[in-house]
Amino acid sequence: MANNWSEVITQATVLRRQLHQQPELSWEEEHTALVVRQRLDHLGIRWRPCARTGTVAWLGGAHASIRSSDTLSPHIALRGDMDALPIQEQTGVAWQSRQDGCMHACGHDGHSATLLATAHWLKLNETALPAPVTLVFQPAEEGGHGAKAMIDDGALEGVDAIFGWHNWPAIPFGHLACPNGIVMCGNGTFQIRVSGRGGHASQPELCRDPVLAASALVMALQQIVSRRLAPQQAAVVSVTSIEAVSAPTVIAQNAVISGSIRVPDSATRLQVNALINEICQHTAAGYGVVAEVEHQPRYEATINHPEQARQMRQGWEQLFGAQALEHGVRLPIMASEDFSYYLNEIPGAFALVGSDDGSAPAWPCHSPHYDFNDRLIEQVTRLYARLVHAPQP
Repeated sequence: MANNWSEVITQATVLRRQLHQQPELSWEEEHTALVVRQRLDHLGIRWRPCARTGTVAWLGGAHASIRSSDTLSPHIALRGDMDALPIQEQTGVAWQSRQDGCMHACGHDGHSATLLATAHWLKLNETALPAPVTLVFQPAEEGGHGAKAMIDDGALEGVDAIFGWHNWPAIPFGHLACPNGIVMCGNGTFQIRVSGRGGHASQPELCRDPVLAASALVMALQQIVSRRLAPQQAAVVSVTSIEAVSAPTVIAQNAVISGSIRVPDSATRLQVNALINEICQHTAAGYGVVAEVEHQPRYEATINHPEQARQMRQGWEQLFGAQALEHGVRLPIMASEDFSYYLNEIPGAFALVGSDDGSAPAWPCHSPHYDFNDRLIEQVTRLYARLVHAPQP
């Protein structure tokens, strides 16, 4: 086992690229779980399976159920997510995905590798830890509600506070954004089934065209944010697909519209969903079709607890200077995170850490050209070590 800082980071970087080559979708992280557990075994760290492909590990105490009242410091959990996305990679890097149609387009390979680097360093310094530490290797963040499943399976047992992070290509490298309060919005999806009357393209008067109605609906839905919500109210309504399979000479019978919303709170979610319903009902009537709307709530907003957010900012500033605290990014980020489940259970904080170092185009997360910036592994591992009061390298 490597016993110095440089080797810990080097091994984690190699491991990150290996994980990148074998990405797995939500709830399919069998190989990733095996790699994590074998690595923990190699380090001599206790662990157990959690939520099928997830893993919970412990250091610095007899068992994770030890409470902070028994120690001088709180029992802290650190989280890394593991799942990939159904995207065909186009990076061309040497460690490109070997799985057709699947890639780590959000950096969860880097998050897992960083948590394993943290595990390694904490194990080397376990006797210096003032309290137990729980490591949460979580599956199914990408819409699979993996955090909820981990909580339901006891991942937070005995834990007083939890910290997590996400790489963010839109922020300069090494800058950290961790506000008191909301950092990322909640989200949801919707599907609108438009039922018309199909027929011959030469006789539109005998039909009720669902494609025309769907087109009008798409335009009308864009008015929710621009005309029905206050300008100060953060929200997004995005139509992401229209399906109306037919032939060039056939007016379709049905069309299906799918999309996503991003909202800062439950009140805005209810308001936006109600407006979608209203617009669909009235627009459909105007085109002589029927529109049925189905809403699927996904994640609530990720809202930091002030004290833990302060600890993350303070730790980062002590490590990298006040200039490394990001103030230019507009918050909340409209993307969503199931870390919100943890923050609804116990105190904690979630940070965005910039990855744009200017060495390559800053492709956004979920792009087929995206790749995790390996330089973040060392920085965030230092932060994790500081949060649990472990020695710094």
